[in-house]
Amino acid sequence: MIRDDMIAKLEQALSPQSLEVIDESHLHAGHAGSSDAGETHFRVRMVAQSFDGLSRLQRQRKVFELLADELAGPVHALMLKLKTPQEAEQDG
Repeated sequence: MIRDDMIAKLEQALSPQSLEVIDESHLHAGHAGSSDAGETHFRVRMVAQSFDGLSRLQRQRKVFELLADELAGPVHALMLKLKTPQEAEQDG
């Protein structure tokens, strides 16, 4: 499954403290890039110490680079919420 591959890549490269990869494809049925098979639209919520010192754009680029194969193929959309443990703690 695409979701499982994404999780494995992100865990291996970034060692996140928390990671959610949510398939939201069903919310986009009939939209551009959607597929009846699903696994085209994802939301990623991740907390990782490796984001410390990186801007929001740098964090996003890092994730996009790691998931380049998926984004070049089956994944049409990827929503990202990327934080350091300190930022996540502040948000409560």
